[in-house]
Amino acid sequence: MPAPKNTFKAALNEGKAQMGCWVGMADPYAAEISATAGFDWLLIDGEHAPNDLRSILAQLQVIEASSSHPVVRLPIGEDWMIKQVLDAGAQTLLIPMVESGEQAADLVRAVRYPPFGKRGVGSALARASKFAAIPDYLKSADKQICLLLQVENRAGLAALDDILATDDVDGVFIGPSDLAADMGHIGNPAAPEVMEAVIDAMTRIAAAGKAGGILTLNQDLIKKCLEIGATFVATGIDVTLFAGGMRDLAKRSRAMRDGD
Repeated sequence: MPAPKNTFKAALNEGKAQMGCWVGMADPYAAEISATAGFDWLLIDGEHAPNDLRSILAQLQVIEASSSHPVVRLPIGEDWMIKQVLDAGAQTLLIPMVESGEQAADLVRAVRYPPFGKRGVGSALARASKFAAIPDYLKSADKQICLLLQVENRAGLAALDDILATDDVDGVFIGPSDLAADMGHIGNPAAPEVMEAVIDAMTRIAAAGKAGGILTLNQDLIKKCLEIGATFVATGIDVTLFAGGMRDLAKRSRAMRDGD
């Protein structure tokens, strides 16, 4: 019996656009609510949300029980972090701040077992192998890992062609907010210079035959990226959706009290 099929990776390979949402509340109950919404994928954020290995694991468990595919973003592409979340059962990773083809190649090695990579062999202890219940896990796991790399500054854009030329990189995600900051437009990802850079990068990703991804609330940019051929697009963030809903309800409640 081989490792479970990564249906998200298969969809990207077939060019089928997958619509997702960021999950940053760092809580399995909230993640489970998001998992009932019907998104193709949900991003468990380990970079900017207060997650650790155990909270990521708990969210993987509840999301995997739904039709949404869990993607884990690590805070940094360290080998030991990659090894832990893969053993915990994640099959799709998003690694931030990738700035060179050499870094991309090193990350490919980190998600693969020897002799093709350097992932530590401990699958007998791992949830990923269903605790050794998948006898062919070690021989089949590599093909089901989906590696997504995040380019979000000028250095990354300058090296984009090298990153795209790296074998076994499944997709490249463009981060407009960090890119805007690096380009001198902090807090304004809609600046024309930033938008032009994002669209150019997405066009190059699609032309290279890789999956292109983005997180944006800008409806026009979402449509443009989909037209270009982006295949993993996040359109919202659970934290801002919850915060906005609560603030709106509080405002309307005060207005009813005050007779406005």
